[in-house]
Amino acid sequence: MSFDYKLVILGHPKAQGRPRGTTIGRHVQIYDDPKSAAKKRELAVIIQEQAPKKPLTCPLLVVLHFYFPYLKGHYRTGKYAGELKPSAPKYHIVAPDLDNLAKLVLDAMTGIFWRDDSIICDMEIRKIYSESPRIEIGITKIEDEN
Repeated sequence: MSFDYKLVILGHPKAQGRPRGTTIGRHVQIYDDPKSAAKKRELAVIIQEQAPKKPLTCPLLVVLHFYFPYLKGHYRTGKYAGELKPSAPKYHIVAPDLDNLAKLVLDAMTGIFWRDDSIICDMEIRKIYSESPRIEIGITKIEDEN
Protein backbone atom coordinates (compact mmCIF):
# COMPACT_ATOMS: atom_id res chain seq x y z
CA MET A 1 0.00 0.00 0.00
CA SER A 2 1.32 3.43 -0.85
CA PHE A 3 0.92 6.27 1.64
CA ASP A 4 0.96 10.05 1.31
CA TYR A 5 2.75 10.14 4.69
CA LYS A 6 4.65 7.39 6.51
CA LEU A 7 6.05 7.77 10.01
CA VAL A 8 8.07 5.37 12.14
CA ILE A 9 8.35 6.09 15.85
CA LEU A 10 10.93 3.91 17.58
CA GLY A 11 10.36 2.58 21.07
CA HIS A 12 7.86 0.58 23.06
CA PRO A 13 4.24 1.58 22.18
CA LYS A 14 2.24 3.13 25.03
CA ALA A 15 -1.52 3.37 25.50
CA GLN A 16 -3.81 6.20 26.54
CA GLY A 17 -4.46 5.95 30.27
CA ARG A 18 -7.85 6.31 31.91
CA PRO A 19 -9.05 9.87 32.45
CA ARG A 20 -8.64 11.12 36.00
CA GLY A 21 -11.05 13.22 38.00
CA THR A 22 -10.95 15.46 41.01
CA THR A 23 -13.57 17.36 42.96
CA ILE A 24 -13.12 21.08 43.48
CA GLY A 25 -15.85 22.35 45.74
CA ARG A 26 -19.01 20.89 44.22
CA HIS A 27 -17.55 20.56 40.72
CA VAL A 28 -15.82 17.58 39.14
CA GLN A 29 -12.83 18.27 36.89
CA ILE A 30 -11.67 15.59 34.42
CA TYR A 31 -8.08 15.57 33.18
CA ASP A 32 -5.61 13.34 31.31
CA ASP A 33 -3.55 10.82 33.20
CA PRO A 34 -0.19 12.64 33.71
CA LYS A 35 1.78 9.76 32.12
CA SER A 36 -0.47 9.82 29.04
CA ALA A 37 -0.20 13.60 28.76
CA ALA A 38 3.61 13.37 28.88
CA LYS A 39 3.65 10.61 26.25
CA LYS A 40 1.34 12.66 23.99
CA ARG A 41 3.70 15.65 24.24
CA GLU A 42 6.68 13.41 23.46
CA LEU A 43 4.92 11.92 20.41
CA ALA A 44 3.80 15.38 19.24
CA VAL A 45 7.43 16.58 19.11
CA ILE A 46 8.44 13.59 16.95
CA ILE A 47 5.35 13.90 14.73
CA GLN A 48 5.84 17.67 14.27
CA GLU A 49 9.12 17.04 12.43
CA GLN A 50 7.30 15.08 9.70
CA ALA A 51 3.97 16.92 9.61
CA PRO A 52 2.58 18.82 6.61
CA LYS A 53 2.90 22.63 6.63
CA LYS A 54 -0.84 22.99 7.32
CA PRO A 55 -2.97 20.37 9.12
CA LEU A 56 -4.89 18.12 6.72
CA THR A 57 -8.64 18.68 6.30
CA CYS A 58 -9.57 16.01 3.73
CA PRO A 59 -10.91 12.47 4.39
CA LEU A 60 -8.10 10.12 5.52
CA LEU A 61 -7.20 6.45 5.73
CA VAL A 62 -4.89 5.85 8.71
CA VAL A 63 -2.93 2.63 9.21
CA LEU A 64 -1.43 2.05 12.67
CA HIS A 65 0.86 -0.90 13.35
CA PHE A 66 2.10 -1.27 16.91
CA TYR A 67 5.16 -3.51 17.26
CA PHE A 68 5.86 -4.88 20.74
CA PRO A 69 9.04 -6.63 21.88
CA TYR A 70 8.94 -10.39 22.16
CA LEU A 71 8.79 -11.69 25.73
CA LYS A 72 11.65 -13.62 27.31
CA GLY A 73 9.59 -16.84 27.10
CA HIS A 74 9.33 -16.50 23.31
CA TYR A 75 13.05 -17.23 22.95
CA ARG A 76 14.85 -20.54 23.00
CA THR A 77 17.50 -21.34 25.62
CA GLY A 78 20.82 -23.09 25.79
CA LYS A 79 22.65 -23.67 22.52
CA TYR A 80 19.94 -21.78 20.61
CA ALA A 81 19.58 -18.86 23.03
CA GLY A 82 18.59 -15.69 21.23
CA GLU A 83 16.52 -17.50 18.60
CA LEU A 84 12.76 -17.32 18.65
CA LYS A 85 10.86 -20.51 19.40
CA PRO A 86 8.85 -21.83 16.45
CA SER A 87 5.79 -21.44 18.71
CA ALA A 88 6.44 -17.71 19.34
CA PRO A 89 3.25 -15.80 18.56
CA LYS A 90 2.96 -13.21 15.81
CA TYR A 91 0.10 -11.19 17.29
CA HIS A 92 0.19 -9.37 20.62
CA ILE A 93 -3.01 -10.46 22.41
CA VAL A 94 -2.45 -9.01 25.88
CA ALA A 95 -2.80 -5.48 27.31
CA PRO A 96 -2.66 -2.70 26.30
CA ASP A 97 -5.89 -2.59 24.33
CA LEU A 98 -5.80 -1.67 20.66
CA ASP A 99 -8.22 1.24 21.02
CA ASN A 100 -6.19 2.84 23.82
CA LEU A 101 -2.99 2.58 21.76
CA ALA A 102 -4.69 4.23 18.79
CA LYS A 103 -6.28 6.94 20.97
CA LEU A 104 -2.93 8.15 22.27
CA VAL A 105 -1.40 8.38 18.78
CA LEU A 106 -4.44 9.99 17.15
CA ASP A 107 -4.75 12.56 19.95
CA ALA A 108 -1.03 13.39 19.68
CA MET A 109 -1.43 13.99 15.93
CA THR A 110 -4.52 16.20 16.26
CA GLY A 111 -3.75 19.83 15.52
CA ILE A 112 -0.40 18.85 14.00
CA PHE A 113 -1.17 16.39 11.21
CA TRP A 114 -4.91 17.02 10.90
CA ARG A 115 -7.28 19.66 12.25
CA ASP A 116 -9.42 17.03 14.04
CA ASP A 117 -9.39 13.22 14.04
CA SER A 118 -13.01 13.24 12.89
CA ILE A 119 -11.65 13.44 9.30
CA ILE A 120 -10.34 9.87 9.64
CA CYS A 121 -12.83 7.81 7.63
CA ASP A 122 -11.02 4.47 7.43
CA MET A 123 -8.49 2.76 9.72
CA GLU A 124 -6.43 -0.38 10.04
CA ILE A 125 -4.85 -1.10 13.42
CA ARG A 126 -2.64 -4.06 14.43
CA LYS A 127 -0.63 -5.20 17.45
CA ILE A 128 2.31 -7.40 16.44
CA TYR A 129 5.43 -8.80 18.10
CA SER A 130 8.77 -7.76 16.64
CA GLU A 131 12.47 -7.71 17.38
CA SER A 132 12.34 -3.90 17.10
CA PRO A 133 9.51 -2.21 19.06
CA ARG A 134 8.01 0.76 17.22
CA ILE A 135 4.87 2.41 15.88
CA GLU A 136 4.38 2.65 12.13
CA ILE A 137 1.85 5.18 10.88
CA GLY A 138 0.65 5.38 7.29
CA ILE A 139 -1.69 8.14 6.12
CA THR A 140 -3.44 8.28 2.76
CA LYS A 141 -5.70 11.04 1.52
CA ILE A 142 -9.01 9.59 0.34
CA GLU A 143 -10.35 11.08 -2.85
CA ASP A 144 -13.88 12.38 -2.42
CA GLU A 145 -15.99 10.50 -4.99
CA ASN A 146 -18.78 13.14 -5.16
